Amino acid sequence: MSLVIQEHARARLITDGPDPRPVPVELRYDPEQPQTVHVRLPGGADWAFGLDLLERGLRSPATRDDVRIWPCGRAQLVVELHSPDGVAVLQFDNAPLIRFLSRTRAKAAKRRPAAAPTATRA
Repeated sequence: MSLVIQEHARARLITDGPDPRPVPVELRYDPEQPQTVHVRLPGGADWAFGLDLLERGLRSPATRDDVRIWPCGRAQLVVELHSPDGVAVLQFDNAPLIRFLSRTRAKAAKRRPAAAPTATRA
């Protein structure tokens, strides 16, 4: 039985166009990296950043390295990812993120806290 938690979610890619484009996103948590969450975008881009950053971003604007997260109204969250190739802005409904975080909290609480990771793009 795998201890890794994976949750599929839909995000909206915000562009200069009139309508956001829906994109499938995979959220991943591995207890071997208890302070880290991975967000895999279409095309295989994988972003890793602190689980605490995602939790804080649900309540108020939060930034670490190349990742910015902030609430958008009462039911949505914006994640802004900066790389040398440009910026991706994704808008999520809160419900799948809260569900994912609920599943990870129990596993993360059982592990010894580690230093918060820096944001990286794989």
